[in-house]
Amino acid sequence: MKTLYLPLITILLFVSSCKKDGIVKENDLNKSYQTWLSYKSNIHNSYSYTQYYGSVFGYGTEIKTGIKDGKFISRDLVLIRYHSDGSNKKDTLKQWHEDATNLNTHGIEAGDLLTIDDIYERSRTVWLKADTKSNQVIFEANNKGVISSCGYIPNGCQDDCFNGIKITSIIPL
Repeated sequence: MKTLYLPLITILLFVSSCKKDGIVKENDLNKSYQTWLSYKSNIHNSYSYTQYYGSVFGYGTEIKTGIKDGKFISRDLVLIRYHSDGSNKKDTLKQWHEDATNLNTHGIEAGDLLTIDDIYERSRTVWLKADTKSNQVIFEANNKGVISSCGYIPNGCQDDCFNGIKITSIIPL
């Protein structure tokens, strides 16, 4: 009978640690979302945020989205390539601006047009729901408590595998 307890305890500890990690990330998300709601109220739902996607191959994309009174007003994209000589030099490969009259006219190049509220919802329903057995799930709130990174990386993936969002700044308009 005693030999049955050890495997059972091991299994229970493993299951509870897996669930605990998911619960911790969900709690962190909820706390961050409350911080966002307070901040959003203080800035009258008028802000811009910047996303960054970088590649180990020296390319990066920066997307800045503007929202005033809860409505999209602009989006800018800059595609860069870093020099491979070890310097911090970079070249701008592509750049464009959309305003309220021509939003979403550049196809899927900049991804979905999302508010920060939309990003929290996608975090809750997609990115944090990734299987923790086959993915490393990430949530960070380094923008004064507001979301800065959420997504997942498949286990064993070597290059450019992050599925989610990285927000480098959120500022009032």
